[in-house]
Amino acid sequence: MPWTDRHEAHWRANQRITVLLLVIWFVVTFVLTFFARELNFSFFGGPFSFWVAALGTPLVYVIIVAYYARYMERLDRQHGVAEDHQDSA
Repeated sequence: MPWTDRHEAHWRANQRITVLLLVIWFVVTFVLTFFARELNFSFFGGPFSFWVAALGTPLVYVIIVAYYARYMERLDRQHGVAEDHQDSA
């Protein structure tokens, strides 16, 4: 399949969303977790920093993956490069 303008637009959109989600991942993983140590108040019986690191960060990861999957499915369909999965069973 030759590389067309449609594929180029799809690739640029893919790069933009990937960079954006990686920046969010970096901020949540390193910046938010680093500064969470200074949040010294009790939250459900434990320090808030524990809840941010133990529950908040993995929750954000799940949201990032789910958003990326939906976004890419929509983007593939918009640019006509979607793979239609049909079982022949």
